Amino acid sequence: MKTKKVPMRRCNGCNEMFPKRDLVRVVKAPDKKDGNGNILEKGVVSLDLTSKKPGRGAYVCKNLQCFKKARKTKRIERSLNTTIPPEIYDQMEKELTDE
Repeated sequence: MKTKKVPMRRCNGCNEMFPKRDLVRVVKAPDKKDGNGNILEKGVVSLDLTSKKPGRGAYVCKNLQCFKKARKTKRIERSLNTTIPPEIYDQMEKELTDE
């Protein structure tokens, strides 16, 4: 029987490869557009603990130090091509410490 290939993703904090299920996904939801393609509402950035939300994703270790490093160097912002308000970062940090 064939073994399944384990999807690997790179952590934005420590820059190491891990299995996808061992990382936490930060996701930017798709922009809402009208019929002409004009952007009506920007996508919201949030923490995706289930890895099921639609949108562009960036991955971070469940380690709080990796998250702080990714925040300090703005790697998540560059990965998602958007600016992230400090309140969102604080909320994500709180969710990581609650786990």
